[in-house]
Amino acid sequence: MRRITPVLAVLALLVTGALPAQAATTRYEAENATISQGVVESNHLGFSGTGFVNYDNVTGSSVTWTVNAAQAGPVTLQLRYANGTTVNRPMAISVNGGTPVTRDFNGTGNWDTWATAEIPATLNAGANTVTTTATTANGGPNADYLDVATADTGGPDYQAEDATLSQAAVASNHTGFTGSGFVDYVNVAGGYVEWNVQSTGGPATLTFRYANGTTSVRPLDIAVNGTTVAGRDFAPTANWDTWATVQVPVTLASGANTIRATATGASGGPNLDKLTVGAGQPPVTADAVAPYVYAGWGSAGSPSGAMSATGVKWFTLAFILSDGTCNPKWDGSRPLTGGTDQATINAIRAAGGDVVVSVGGWSGTKLGEKCTSASALAGAYQKVINAYSLKALDIDIENTEWASATVRQRVIDALKTVKASNPGIKTIITFGTTPTGPDSTGVDMINRGAASGLQNDIWTIMPFDFGGHSGTMGQATVNAMEGLKSRVKAAYGYSDAATYAHLGLSSMNGKTDVADEVVSLADFQTMLSYAQQHHIARLTFWELNRDRACGSGGDLNACSGVSQQPYDFTKIIARYTG
Repeated sequence: MRRITPVLAVLALLVTGALPAQAATTRYEAENATISQGVVESNHLGFSGTGFVNYDNVTGSSVTWTVNAAQAGPVTLQLRYANGTTVNRPMAISVNGGTPVTRDFNGTGNWDTWATAEIPATLNAGANTVTTTATTANGGPNADYLDVATADTGGPDYQAEDATLSQAAVASNHTGFTGSGFVDYVNVAGGYVEWNVQSTGGPATLTFRYANGTTSVRPLDIAVNGTTVAGRDFAPTANWDTWATVQVPVTLASGANTIRATATGASGGPNLDKLTVGAGQPPVTADAVAPYVYAGWGSAGSPSGAMSATGVKWFTLAFILSDGTCNPKWDGSRPLTGGTDQATINAIRAAGGDVVVSVGGWSGTKLGEKCTSASALAGAYQKVINAYSLKALDIDIENTEWASATVRQRVIDALKTVKASNPGIKTIITFGTTPTGPDSTGVDMINRGAASGLQNDIWTIMPFDFGGHSGTMGQATVNAMEGLKSRVKAAYGYSDAATYAHLGLSSMNGKTDVADEVVSLADFQTMLSYAQQHHIARLTFWELNRDRACGSGGDLNACSGVSQQPYDFTKIIARYTG
């Protein structure tokens, strides 16, 4: 990251989750609905449109949407809401004045954190009314919007019982499945279900419908045409009669494709009901925005302050370095567990947030050099993953690590081992760039990843410290990102949409380490617009410590060097929702 002081280890902990792909979803903003005993407000973060509805604290306050359906039939109503209290705020939901269905709207941590409640319903052809009515004196939650999603999952269904099975069998001893049954994996690693699917080619979303009646995740590796493209945790669903979905974005070839879901744990896989192949990519999750925090300086940024001021929930903690051997420590000296760094992570998680931990940075002694084999380096990474039960890991490769082709290959091979050993983990590789995209070393790194079969989740560049550029830093960043896009697409053969879904942008706020560079709030707006246009996987910056104006003689390690209010830069990227 920033080229001043080595920084603490960043760990990237990412939780993924997405709704089943829908054939059509129509959004109805709450502020445009008919409101009874409620008001439109915008004093909290994270809403869509121009505001949200704050129900009056009385029984009977309500919002009524008029929604249209091209034809009669089943839909899923998806109500986005926030409840900053610790008390449930139930509501009765009725369609066209019919018998209401009551749903709980429990606390979401604070008023800036939004959740989605799903209600199955049946609409008439033409205009319909959907009314959500508070049933207690506390009123309802804040309502952001209502999405109406057609019951069709957006693509053909492939029943699991019709697929090719290995160490798995068709069963029908639980309820709620579709088709004639479901597939029950044998309780061993290596069992699989393989479908043959047809496609016109390009980006697609695989939606797996499953049940897991245990209390432990049952991970699966997902392979497309013989290449493993993702690992996913299939979390418990309360019992074997309760079904859920997991999505995986992929790129399919034109014509016939094979999709294989292989159990990687000794308990086997979950019960699988069907695979649905839909178009496009699932939305980017909240962990896409995770500003860096470095605890090595005395004036470290306050994650708790940023959470309450901006609504951001995720942070990238920097940096993990070598202690002089192939052993990871914060800044090369502080222990992984039991110290202030773990206390910071615990506090963030207790407040409803989470962290990304970053390994490397510009300064200090690097694990990639002290660990002299890929297996040893993977072992060092694994210690960090185990210490915090990470779901993602950021490798910020710079300086002497970056300059060595041997070390670059070692990092790639180590990450392959990490992904194989930790199904579902997300890996991020972060490195510097020129104003037109990765330099020859960056291109080599991407090409090595592709040639080695590393399915890296996010290739992230740091578009600053250019040493010379033209135009604004915002435009220079856009140019650099487009250069990155071209290189990743060429190496991996992704479609445009799939390529953008593998890209990350990690800027620096205010004055950088180069005299002619100032990254302004307007530049951050440009970056936000770019991210929103292309749906990139990661939008972050270096770093939270500096997201404030400098006082007299201010240290640029602890302030931005530009005129601003606290957290102005964080507030901009906090608006990114994918």
